[in-house]
Amino acid sequence: MSLYFIFAGLLIVLSSIVTIQQGSVAVITMFGKYSRILNPGFNVRVPFLEVIYRKISVQNRSIELDFQAITQDQANVYFKAMLLYSVFDNKEDTIKNVAFKFVNDRDFMTALIRTIEGSIRGFVATKKQAEILALRKEIVESVKEGIDSVLESWGYHLIDLQLNDITFDEVITKSMAQVVASSNLMAAATNEGQALLITKTKAAEAEGNAIKISAEAERVAAQMRGEGIALFRKEVAKGMSDAALEMREADLDSSFLLFSMWTEAIKNFAADGKGNVIFLDGSTDGMNKTLKEMMAMNQIEPNKGGKK
Repeated sequence: MSLYFIFAGLLIVLSSIVTIQQGSVAVITMFGKYSRILNPGFNVRVPFLEVIYRKISVQNRSIELDFQAITQDQANVYFKAMLLYSVFDNKEDTIKNVAFKFVNDRDFMTALIRTIEGSIRGFVATKKQAEILALRKEIVESVKEGIDSVLESWGYHLIDLQLNDITFDEVITKSMAQVVASSNLMAAATNEGQALLITKTKAAEAEGNAIKISAEAERVAAQMRGEGIALFRKEVAKGMSDAALEMREADLDSSFLLFSMWTEAIKNFAADGKGNVIFLDGSTDGMNKTLKEMMAMNQIEPNKGGKK
């Protein structure tokens, strides 16, 4: 008999000991009514009277969503999202809301998913299809703003909502790709035209500068050639004048100077002709005619000498 009581006592002691895993809390009920909360670690309960109604995880949890919405211009938008949430805190009122607001986790998940989807659908319905891709951040902020108070009343907190993928119907996707392609082609054509214009402008400027530089160089060269020719003629005239004066002072006929120049010219013709044929009138009459013509060109110098 005593062994029976020992066994019964041991059973009562063991049933009164409860161990709760880290990251969880246990909701205790007595006679079907909420009694208290057991925190992680070693706990003691009233055996057979206090019952663990539910164990609730206070760790972060995630769920993936896949749903459809319709824009203001009747375009179908397909969303793939990741929802990160957790119990708001481990206070008693919060844990009671989590434990008793819904019958089980399945009902809670259904309500959570439908609430998120409804919030996103409501936002998307006010926007046009062309705006959706640029409003990813605004969609998330709108959902958080509208659902935080609802989740808090359930004892939960929305940590993050990520819209991982936003797609459209195949026809819309193709049309969007065509719009992007045409925009890129137009931009490329514009850039190519601007580049060609710049290239041709620079080439024209370079050609104009080259022509200007060439013309300036030609002008300077022509000026220098003219100055050189004028200086050569001046020096030749001066030399001939001085030679004529010296011959007159020496009582020599100036025609001798012309004859010497004529013979020197013939000598140079022969030396520098390089095989070319030069026809000269070598007769006495031809020489006299040439000397007379040269003397006619030099008439000014004798007059100057006579005045002297």
